[in-house]
Amino acid sequence: MTRIPTLETERLLLRPVEESDFAAVHRILGDSDVMYAWEHGFTAEETQQWIKSCLARYKRDGYSHFAAVQKDTGELIGLIGPIKETLEGETYLGLGWLLRRDRWKQGYALEGAKEALRYAFDVIGAACVIADIRPENEASIRLAQRLGMKAGHTVIKRYRDKEMPHTIYAVEKE
Repeated sequence: MTRIPTLETERLLLRPVEESDFAAVHRILGDSDVMYAWEHGFTAEETQQWIKSCLARYKRDGYSHFAAVQKDTGELIGLIGPIKETLEGETYLGLGWLLRRDRWKQGYALEGAKEALRYAFDVIGAACVIADIRPENEASIRLAQRLGMKAGHTVIKRYRDKEMPHTIYAVEKE
């Protein structure tokens, strides 16, 4: 298996997610405000499955979301990183970010996403990175734009038998 590195920013360590992170991850994924794009907070079982999927992607793809750990407190405050995504039959390198609600509007998501984007280009070797974002998710749209991403086409994702439009934001390696 590829060793997943720990990345560092001014205020964050981005390290692989571990099964022992369950409580901290569930604090994020179980929060319906954080997960409003999914239209529900995850149950404990869904959080456990999310962690298992993350660990499987590390083995299969060599990357997945990182646990974003605040350096000064040691707390896991977010889940940020690259993931392989298939949308409408096309495979992309996506970038995702979920941040604990009490850390919103403090620059942590942007700081972590910038480092994860650098990792996607410089280490994974991506030529283009996307983020698929619900049109009403203004905070994520602003973050994508601050990463240099431009809006493209809309795709429909199905989740829990519901069609959910997502706009594809993309940035190419300079």
